[in-house]
Amino acid sequence: MSLLVTTSPKDCSKKGFRLNKLNKKILYSLFSLLVSILSVVFLIWLVLHPTKPEFYLRDTAVYELSLASPRLLNSTIQATVVSKNPNSHVGIYYDRLRAYAAYKGQQITGDSELPPFYQGHQDINILSSSLYGIAMPFAPSFGYHVSRDQTAGRLYLELKLDGKLRWKVGSWVSGSYRIDVNCVAVIVPRPGADPGPMSLVQGTHCSTTV
Repeated sequence: MSLLVTTSPKDCSKKGFRLNKLNKKILYSLFSLLVSILSVVFLIWLVLHPTKPEFYLRDTAVYELSLASPRLLNSTIQATVVSKNPNSHVGIYYDRLRAYAAYKGQQITGDSELPPFYQGHQDINILSSSLYGIAMPFAPSFGYHVSRDQTAGRLYLELKLDGKLRWKVGSWVSGSYRIDVNCVAVIVPRPGADPGPMSLVQGTHCSTTV
């Protein structure tokens, strides 16, 4: 003789309700996990693929570029650079940024440290720096190149920036990245005994490497 156990429709409906509720919880958890993974992937994509900042040399004035001795140079240069963050969702922390001038690959001023700053989404900042070189050593061919370019009516100076930056996405901030900026300034020499500074012919876009 066997015992026959039957389940009432009411019990079946309770089990079905519990199963549906459990399935909904599982689906909700999976959906939340998927959203979290996609958010992390999107965040990483933004961090790893931000558009590098843009720099534009707006103005350069050379007040002094003279030979203190056959191998030493004195220089005084004022430069203004426009910096733009082209990203609409990524901010930039400039932790360190230094500027200096070079001519024919030789540094002709000392370093000028710019103060750290934060650049918000699509913000534009004006960076000005006074650069000085006192008894800067140079190669024997330097004087020849300067004389030749002055005769041609153009001096090609390089304004260089380098330092460290960090990307900011929401509340997340990346590690440090090196940035190098190179701007070429075409300078017109002063005619004759004109006491005024030598000035930039026109503004120029700078090359940027991050």
